[in-house]
Amino acid sequence: MRPAPNTQPPAPPLRRVDLQRLSGPAFRAFLNLARVWELSVDEQRALLGGVPRTTFQRWRRNRDARLTLDQLERVSHLLGIYKNLQILLPTTGDQWIRRPNANPIFSGHSALALMIPGGITWLCRIREFLGGQVSDG
Repeated sequence: MRPAPNTQPPAPPLRRVDLQRLSGPAFRAFLNLARVWELSVDEQRALLGGVPRTTFQRWRRNRDARLTLDQLERVSHLLGIYKNLQILLPTTGDQWIRRPNANPIFSGHSALALMIPGGITWLCRIREFLGGQVSDG
């Protein structure tokens, strides 16, 4: 049986005002996640899509940022990954992203090793993978 088509209208595009309002809280959440996952500055910059070092340092100093829609989406996926890991692996989830993974989608690599060069595509894949594990569990 086929699932019912999505009958909800598409979400309206974010306006500049929404981006401004969401950027600061999203960036602060990202910094908290980066601390928990012990991400280096270069890893943080890469996960946000290659933010220039000077821009990133300014954002960190002020604990505020003006993120793009792409960067907000990246943070959303990272927070979703974090949430799913807390459900699946409450005591070891924070280390999971650096561990090599035998699951075929990872080909022996860690999630972080795929997310950094793979960008938003791999952030989404890993979030979906973990979400599937949560719903199966």
